[in-house]
Amino acid sequence: LGRMKPVIVVHGGAGRIFKEREEGCRAGVVRAALRGYGLLKQGGSAIDAVEEAVRSMEDDPHFNAGCGSVLNEKGEVEMDAIIMDGKNLDSGAVSAVKCIANPIKLARLVMEKTKHMLLTDHGAHLFAQAMGIPEIPGEKLITERSRERWKKNLEPDSNPEEFQKDLGTVGAVAIDSEGNVACATSTGGLSNKLTGRVGDTACIGSGGYADNHSGATSTTGHGESIMKVVLARLILYHMEQGMSPEVAADTALDYMKTRVGGLGGVIVVNKAGEWAARFSTKQMSWATVKDDNLHYGIYAGEKHIKSVDEALASERERL
Repeated sequence: LGRMKPVIVVHGGAGRIFKEREEGCRAGVVRAALRGYGLLKQGGSAIDAVEEAVRSMEDDPHFNAGCGSVLNEKGEVEMDAIIMDGKNLDSGAVSAVKCIANPIKLARLVMEKTKHMLLTDHGAHLFAQAMGIPEIPGEKLITERSRERWKKNLEPDSNPEEFQKDLGTVGAVAIDSEGNVACATSTGGLSNKLTGRVGDTACIGSGGYADNHSGATSTTGHGESIMKVVLARLILYHMEQGMSPEVAADTALDYMKTRVGGLGGVIVVNKAGEWAARFSTKQMSWATVKDDNLHYGIYAGEKHIKSVDEALASERERL
């Protein structure tokens, strides 16, 4: 049986990335991709790799997931996350969870320790307690930037839509040496959203989908638009019809834009290990590792390439 060459692709959210945040976003997706790839190189599973990559970005305040999540109308953090295993279509998700550092870990536990696929709010909280996941004060997840934005959006003449442009959901897709694919996505949602609002991230087929028969994808962008077209599953459908990851991604994003006026971004890997990172927004931070080469970018058409060894060396210098 031919061993697959492992591949990981990550995104740090599609939208508008302000100049002063660019470096942090680039560094954050690169770090996440290198961490996930490290696991894959040692023969680790795609599901472990995507969880690790997303956890890394949840812990990074540059992204709208975990620490650094945006605030709802009441000034609280409510987070959504999903993980999916392409081998048997197992999936776990949580929605509207508060006071935990890594919703993606909880989603993985929902997948592995329950007969269910999605736990929400209070029930997810009870399950987290039962699983021994430490509770942290909600304030610990709130950054100065999120609070500032929340306040701005409360002003009577504010236009929260303007601020939604830098959405920053995070996600990862991977294929491991066994040929299994997986996806993971995590987010704090929309700034100043109604309490209890759940977007695409927690919804299978919208925020992500993984199937060994075709590939895996994780999405980012305007959640309500993504849900209307079931974006993640739509991309895999196009690949099942014979499209390459790039064409499938562009076709689905274009449909979402023309049909419902929604913008977003996606990362994709197919069962042959071909990948794509595409977006209809101004920017999306993304990074990929394949064949020991790291590719990354933020702007349309931007693509830097480094060897993994070189990237790891500069990663160590930063620390």
